[in-house]
Amino acid sequence: MNEEMMFLVKYNSRIFRNTQIYLDRVLKQYELSSGSYPYLFILDENEGISQNKVSKELGCDKAMSARTITKLITIGYIYKRQDKEDSRAYELYLTEKAKVIIPKVHEEIQNMVALITEDINEEDKLITMNSLKKILSNVKSLKV
Repeated sequence: MNEEMMFLVKYNSRIFRNTQIYLDRVLKQYELSSGSYPYLFILDENEGISQNKVSKELGCDKAMSARTITKLITIGYIYKRQDKEDSRAYELYLTEKAKVIIPKVHEEIQNMVALITEDINEEDKLITMNSLKKILSNVKSLKV
């Protein structure tokens, strides 16, 4: 096996951590973090879904989702409404405040992607994306 391939996990961890640091810094102006903005994106595509469905969609545990959603409610980006069919469940919705900043957050992420891929040609970007999709699929099968 190529010695460089042995560093796959190391490179992945460093990329993840550095992008988190960058996103935490640029999203601070919106009171968001690298861990909270995905909740807004999920709700932007699926308003009215339950907290449990958001957790499943993001692959987060319920406790983490509960904390993040509570924070997003507190800062005025999300509100919840009791589910008419299941009184124990709540439907989550975006506020107008969230709808205003979501395009700005998308732009910040697009800027980051442009920065981290600026020296990579389109063909290599596609190869990388396809390889990462395959790796993610294989990683998901590791769950016990």
